[in-house]
Amino acid sequence: MRKTLSLLLLSALALAATFAFAGTKNPMVGGQEMFPTKDIIDNAVNSADHTTLVAAVKAAGLVDTLKGAGPFTVFAPTNEAFAKLPAGTVDTLLKPENKDLLTKILTYHVVAGKVSAADLKKQIKAGHGQAALKTVSGGTLTAMMKDGHIVLKDEKGGMSMVTIGDVFQSNGVIHVVDSVVQPN
Repeated sequence: MRKTLSLLLLSALALAATFAFAGTKNPMVGGQEMFPTKDIIDNAVNSADHTTLVAAVKAAGLVDTLKGAGPFTVFAPTNEAFAKLPAGTVDTLLKPENKDLLTKILTYHVVAGKVSAADLKKQIKAGHGQAALKTVSGGTLTAMMKDGHIVLKDEKGGMSMVTIGDVFQSNGVIHVVDSVVQPN
């Protein structure tokens, strides 16, 4: 009797665990599920909200880098973020003769290491409301909190809000942002 009861209890627990994990979903970005087992590029190419970013990464020749081991923290501007730039800016940046400038702008959106939203909040708190983030381009982004959201301030004074944080990848983490940040 005790063995049957134990077996029944164990079966019920296994079934409950199955249902609990079946409801677990990966973050959705651009209408697609982002998988933590895929790298930054393999996830980004599936996001309908990041087609401009993917085109820019390809034009800058950064695909192999962002498929590398990392880890990287990428503040990923959406298509809408790129659309906020003055008319013609994206087309101009995508031209081969502007590859260096495009690379500088894109790498300004990348920080070495895997920095979660919780890590950013801790750094902001420790910095008395601000955290300086050294970007791969060599510039600095300033992270702060505004109305409960992580906000980035670029070197030109522009602001960008993290709209989806902690999209973990096999080689880092993506935080979706609503504006393109620009270095000096």
